[in-house]
This record gives sequence, structure tokens and C-alpha cells, in this order.
Amino acid sequence: MSSSDSSLRSTAAATAIAPAVSAWLTPAELLLLGAVWGSSFLFMRIAAPDFGAFALVEIRLALGALILLPFLWRAKDRIRPSHWLRFLGIGIINSAAPFVLFAWAAQRAPAGVVAISNATVVMFTSLVAFMLFGEKITKRGAIGLLLGFVGVAALASGKTSGGSVLPAALAGVFASVLYGFGGNFTKRYLHDLPPSAVAAGTVLCAAVVVAPLAFVTWPTAPVPALSWLSAVMLGALCTGLAYFLYYRLLYRIGAPRTSTVTYLVPLFGVIWAWVFLNEPLTLSMAVAGALILGGVALSQQRR
Repeated sequence: MSSSDSSLRSTAAATAIAPAVSAWLTPAELLLLGAVWGSSFLFMRIAAPDFGAFALVEIRLALGALILLPFLWRAKDRIRPSHWLRFLGIGIINSAAPFVLFAWAAQRAPAGVVAISNATVVMFTSLVAFMLFGEKITKRGAIGLLLGFVGVAALASGKTSGGSVLPAALAGVFASVLYGFGGNFTKRYLHDLPPSAVAAGTVLCAAVVVAPLAFVTWPTAPVPALSWLSAVMLGALCTGLAYFLYYRLLYRIGAPRTSTVTYLVPLFGVIWAWVFLNEPLTLSMAVAGALILGGVALSQQRR
């Protein structure tokens, strides 16, 4: 057998294996990303009261950028000045602002409530794609969106420890709206760069934007070791690793399918909060979660 025949056989074998690998790799990465992002609400719930929103988010972004920086350096020859403006805009929309909103909400409501509000990302991603880029929404999808919004209303109307969770739930929903814009903008305006470089560039720009606000609000009292550990985990695990996975998936399967990771985020968010913080699952949380995730499932079904 000639070397050319051997090369052709190797190529054919590799081509046959690739779909099989992709078949399990994407679900595995979505599961891992859901578990990691679900833990972020636990870490924010622990650390946000001691650090405050801006200082905690700056630690998270700075550590995440540090971990992702080698990927940005590797793609430096492909990055033009216009890319930095896009990094800055998407970094604010998809990292800085939603992170601050979630950290602010974590100081005012249980981690499970904030995690459930994050499930609306899928609906807003589809809605933004429809409004700005003409992607169609089926009748079934529209019913799913409506069902999800009813779930948001149920979540916002709940109470915990005698207090309303409305402000925290609305902050989480607004953060999800920003994620909806960010996912669509990334796919359309930064598609010419490797996903790891996009993750690094957007997180780095977000860290620069938040830095002055973190400086003026830095805590004056000593911060407990557990809060420091939670802040480090937010940066290294929930930002560095998670954004690397997120942008890989975003480029491989698109914004709407990638955003289905939010099926898993509230599940893991509630589980981690129950296991480590002993937070109960209230009736309003259960009803809201069922409505939101049911709406998401309905809105994502193909015709």
C-alpha cells in the first residue's frame, strides 16, 4: 500500500471520528459550564457582602483576564485596532455590567433566586436575535417567551426571610438581557478571531472599565479568608475557565444553542446553595423555575 493510500485512510478515519467526538464533547462542555457558572452564585453570595459589588467583580475580571491572557497574545497578529473597540463594548455588555448586577443582587437575595433569574438568558438571546438580526420566532417560541416572563413575575413576587426579592430578581433579569445582546454581538462582530482570544480581550477590557469603581469602593474592613477564597474561585474558575468554554461553544454551535446552558445554571445554583449555604427552595422559586425553564424549552424547540 502506497503512502498516499495510507494518508487517505488516516484522513477518512479522522473524519469519521470527528462527529462522534463532537457528539459527546458539546454536551459535556455544556454540563461543565452549567456546573461552574451555577457555583458563581454561591461564591458571590459568600463574598459580595464583604467586598461589595465593584471590588468583587474587579477581582473576578482581573483573575479571569490573567488566566486568558496567553490566548490573547497567541492571536496578537490577527487583532486590529477595530477589534479593541469591539472588545470594549462587548466586554461592558457581556461581562462588566452583568457581573456587577449579579453581585449586587447576591447581597440582597438567596443564591438560588439570582441563579433562577439567570435562566432568562435564553429567551432574551432569541428575542435580541429576532429584533436586531431578523431571526424568526415561531408561534411555539412566542408562547415559550410569554411563559418565561410569567415565571419572572412569579420569581420577583416571592419573599425570603420576610423580605421581598423583587430588586434582586429584576437586577438578575436585566443582567440576562445584557447577556442576550452580548452573545449575539460576539457571534456577529468578533467571528474572525479565535474564541479564546475573544474571551481574553473582552474580559480584559471589562476589568479596565471596572477598576476605577473598584478602587473608590474598596472595603476598608478586613475581608475574611472564605470571602477571599470565593473571590479567587469566581475569577479563576467561574470567569477564566468558564469564559473559555463559553466562547468555544458560542463559535461551535451559535448563540441560541449555547445559551441553553442556562437550563443547567439554575439547577446547579440551587443545589450548591442548598448544600453549602443551607438555603431552602421556596414555593415561589420552584414555580418560577418551572415556568422559566418550561418557557425556555418551548422557545428552543425546532419546528
